[in-house]
Amino acid sequence: MLGLLVALCAMGEGIPKGFKPMFDGKTLKGWHISEVNHHGNTKAWKMEKGLITVTQDKPGNGGILLTDKEYGNFELSLELKPDWGCDGGVFVRSTEKGEAYQVMVDYLEGGVVGGIYGERLPEAQAEGNGTGKKLDREWMKYWKKDDWNHLRIRVEGEVPHIQVWINGTQTADWTDSKNHAKTGTGKGMIALQTHRTVPGAKNGRWVEGGIHRYRNITIRELP
Repeated sequence: MLGLLVALCAMGEGIPKGFKPMFDGKTLKGWHISEVNHHGNTKAWKMEKGLITVTQDKPGNGGILLTDKEYGNFELSLELKPDWGCDGGVFVRSTEKGEAYQVMVDYLEGGVVGGIYGERLPEAQAEGNGTGKKLDREWMKYWKKDDWNHLRIRVEGEVPHIQVWINGTQTADWTDSKNHAKTGTGKGMIALQTHRTVPGAKNGRWVEGGIHRYRNITIRELP
């Protein structure tokens, strides 16, 4: 009985209705590490007791963990608990190199969680491009400090319409002006990112020993 209670606590919010888990809870099967991402190729991705964790390895060496499969229209639901001072993100419609639309997890001073960024997509990131709300500077009002937080991401259309929610509050609702994905299609891989940094730099994007934690990563594909 005690073991069951511990397992249920680890599950957190669990799997929303209509969603499918993207991990088997034991391995990283169905995902792979990019060897060509400009943030690095850290091998520190781990699946332990249903949690996915990652850190820089060696210090300064970040990277991305990509799905083997490409996705077009979908809703992604996940829980996350990054250490303060660490920069990361969730990539959608990504290439192997990590050229993607990014949902930001910049959990540091002056950073943003739940906003949208064009990672190596300069036209998508250009000032004034697209319509709608790209980020919410007051995101910390909806964030639970030192606790697990729920992130929901919805992506639709060949010209992507991307929406993001933190713990049920919408933080972004943005449509690109055209399809800027480097995949050349309305599909791409999904990725988790840990940012590279220069150890000791004043504008560092990491703290020593910093860890990103994820659980209950699930998906519902849309027409």
